[in-house]
Amino acid sequence: MLSPTDLDRLVKIRHHLHRHPELSCQEEQTAQFVADRLAELGLPVVTGIGGHGLVATIGQGGPAVGLRADMDALAITELTGLPYQSQAAGVMHACGHDGHVTILLGAAMILQRQNFAGQVHLIFQHAEERFGGARLMLDDGLLQRFPMERIFGLHNWPGLPLGAVAVHDGPVMAGTAEFALRFQAAGGHASMPHLTGDPLLAGGHFMTGIQQAVARSVDPMEAAVVTVGSFRGGHAQNIIPQEAELTGTLRAFRAPTLAHLRARVAAVAEAAAAMAGCGWSLEFDANPCSPVVNTAPERDILRQAAGTALIEAPPPVMAGDDFGEFLAVLPGAYAFLGNGALTPEGGLHQPKYDFNDAAIEPGAALLARAALLALGA
Repeated sequence: MLSPTDLDRLVKIRHHLHRHPELSCQEEQTAQFVADRLAELGLPVVTGIGGHGLVATIGQGGPAVGLRADMDALAITELTGLPYQSQAAGVMHACGHDGHVTILLGAAMILQRQNFAGQVHLIFQHAEERFGGARLMLDDGLLQRFPMERIFGLHNWPGLPLGAVAVHDGPVMAGTAEFALRFQAAGGHASMPHLTGDPLLAGGHFMTGIQQAVARSVDPMEAAVVTVGSFRGGHAQNIIPQEAELTGTLRAFRAPTLAHLRARVAAVAEAAAAMAGCGWSLEFDANPCSPVVNTAPERDILRQAAGTALIEAPPPVMAGDDFGEFLAVLPGAYAFLGNGALTPEGGLHQPKYDFNDAAIEPGAALLARAALLALGA
């Protein structure tokens, strides 16, 4: 469905994107580059949606379907040594969003050559890794400006056979929420703990107590994770510090479970503070991710679009993707696209990761077929 000339062009596009990554909410040049490529295809483009998001449309009138790709990179120093290695210090496409953008451009090339009734909205989303780009686009009127009945997306997956497609029943990725918890006290000399509360002790109580949030308050048949990723406080062995800060993440496949975990974090923090004689404050990330959960009709469309590339889906993962924000308001489905063998330090969010160019064609074909099937073409 894509000619050798098309594929050569797309690989060059992917390598350019990889060479020039931009962090979440900083994708100005990336968005302009994508808009220019869409203009070369003769497609109308609307830019600046919720920030650096953009949408191009193929077709007119009738029903509409959305196809989404994310565009942002990560704050990781690349160690691949590739000829097209990142030229931005400390920034790289370590999650394959450069490949996702290229796949959606390839899907556009395929769809332009098809006859179908209806519209396909190509959604190039910024800020997936941080700051909730999907929500930013939705809040800026994405669905009012580009009405659609359903939406599809994908993510490359190292460790699955190259070009293979996995489509889950129901949950695919977890919903996520991040928190920052602070304990405060007067602080003082280590020899006189009775004169102050102890933020470090409060943090220790919280560290052990929060594990009960999953072990003793979540249905054991349901998956959930609470992880404290940092604990900072104090600087000397003979001083009780005035403050300690803990940050962490909550993950679950159902929104009610995620809400329950948030409530448990607050309850355990309050108890830990009381035990250690401290004050406390708690903040949650303003941009949580809804779970990515496939709806059945759209799941079946993606599986049909995959054809012989379809494989049995692996278990759902606790990683997050704000594609779930779209699925919270639209029927849709999300696929894993095989990126080939998983190598040491070559997985997602690792410094030696690289998107496999050979996955461009099967990814583009998958999204294009899904859109055509959804439109009844």
